[in-house]
Amino acid sequence: MLHSAFEARSLYTAVSLSAPQHSHRIVVMGVAGSGKSVIGSWLADALGRPFHDGDDFHPPGNVEKMSRGEPLDDHDRAGWLARLVNLLKTAQADEAPIVVACSALKDKYRQQLSADDPPLFLFLDISDMLAKERLKARSDHFMPSSLVQSQFDSLERPTEAVSVRNDREITVVQQEVLIRVTEALQNS
Repeated sequence: MLHSAFEARSLYTAVSLSAPQHSHRIVVMGVAGSGKSVIGSWLADALGRPFHDGDDFHPPGNVEKMSRGEPLDDHDRAGWLARLVNLLKTAQADEAPIVVACSALKDKYRQQLSADDPPLFLFLDISDMLAKERLKARSDHFMPSSLVQSQFDSLERPTEAVSVRNDREITVVQQEVLIRVTEALQNS
C-alpha cells in the first residue's frame, strides 16, 4: 500500500523509467463526490505536477445556481469549459504537465477539453448512493447532495479513459490510479 507521496513518486519513477519524456495533461473526471479533488491533488503531488481544481474556474453565477440546488445546463457550463480549455491549451503550448479535476460529464465536453491533443482522462467511477453520502458529509462545498442525480443523468460514461472504481480504501485506489495512469502515459 502507498502511504505517502514519496512512496508514490518512487513507484512512479520505477514504473516510468522507460516512459517517453513528454508533457502530458491529465483530467480527473467524474460526478460530484467521486473524489476528483482528493485523488487529483494526490496524483499531481505523486507525479510532481501542479493541480488545478475545475471548481475554482466556475463563474460566481454557476456557484450561486448550484448552491440553490439548481443543476447547470450546457449554456451555464460553456464559459467554465472555455476557461479549462484555455488552461489545458496553455499547458500544452508550454509543454507543462498538469493535473486538472473537472466533471467532464458529457462526451462533447471531453471533446472540447481535448482540442488538438487529447489529455489523458481518468474517470473515477462511484455509485449515486456513495456520491450522495459524500456530498452530505461535506460542509465546505457549494454542491448540495440534491444535485447528484442530475450529475448521473448528464453523465455519458467515457470509453476513452482510464476508469477506476473509487469506492474502496483510499490507498488501494491511489495505488491502482498511479499504476494505470503511468501505464497509460507510457502507451501514449
